[in-house]
Amino acid sequence: MTETLKAGTHIVPSPLSGQPYVSKWSSRYRGATVQDLEPPAALSLNPTDPISLALVSAYERDYTHLTVVDGETKALLGYVAMPALQAQLESGAVGPEDPVSRAMTRFRRKGGHRYRVITLATPLEELEAFFEGVDHGGQPQEFAVVTDEARRFVLGVATRADLEEFVKRRPA
Repeated sequence: MTETLKAGTHIVPSPLSGQPYVSKWSSRYRGATVQDLEPPAALSLNPTDPISLALVSAYERDYTHLTVVDGETKALLGYVAMPALQAQLESGAVGPEDPVSRAMTRFRRKGGHRYRVITLATPLEELEAFFEGVDHGGQPQEFAVVTDEARRFVLGVATRADLEEFVKRRPA
C-alpha cells in the first residue's frame, strides 16, 4: 500500500513497533516544542496528603491531573487523575480523608513499557506520538509529565487538550 505524504509531514519512528508514526499536525508545529505549549507549573502532592486536598487543589487550578512525589526526595511516584478519583469517591472505594496513595496511579519502575521522558525541549511531533500511544504499544495517553532531562524535577503537565488548543491557534 502506497501513501502520499504532504510536504512538511513529520515521521517519528516507533521504538517499540518499528513502524513509523506520521504526525497529523506537523505542518502546524513548525519546530515548536513542549515549551511553546506553555504548560502550567505542576502541582505535586505527597502520598500522605488527604484526598480532600487533591480535590480542592485540582478544582482551584482547573487541573485534571496532579503529580505525586515523594515527600523527602521529590522523586516522581505517580499521578492522580481527577475523573478517576471522582469515580472512586462516588463508589466509596476511597474517602476524602484517605491518603492520596490509596487513589494514585503509580509509575512502574521495572518491566512494562519504557518511561518516556518529556521535557520542555521535546518536539511537538514526539509529544503527539506519545499521546497516540506510539511508545506504549498503541495505548493512547491523555497527559504527559514534563520533567527536566534527568527526571529530577516535575516542571509541568501537558495534556492532549493543550496540544489540540495549540494547533487551533496556529495557522496552517
